[in-house]
Amino acid sequence: MSVQLPMGISERLARHRLTRCTATLKELREDLRVTREHFEVMHDDAADAELRAIVSETASAEAVHRESQGHLIAIQRHLTHLEVRIAELEAEQDVLLDTLNRLGRPQS
Repeated sequence: MSVQLPMGISERLARHRLTRCTATLKELREDLRVTREHFEVMHDDAADAELRAIVSETASAEAVHRESQGHLIAIQRHLTHLEVRIAELEAEQDVLLDTLNRLGRPQS
């Protein structure tokens, strides 16, 4: 069931949601950029730790390798979460833009 809002309220509400959505997208995209940089560094560190664990064959090197792999997996999950959330917000933004476009046209 759809509620009929007074004229102009729907447009203001859509504009407000669009503004909030755009700001959130900007923040998430910056977070994604920084997280990707961290991922690259951590990926290199994990590869180095793996090589050291293979070469040294010590328990401590293996523990460092496991810890590095754990951090790498965690940051990969965070990257995936950010990518999914950005895609969701982009879809919401498209809907809001379509809504504003529809509200801006005179009704026939």
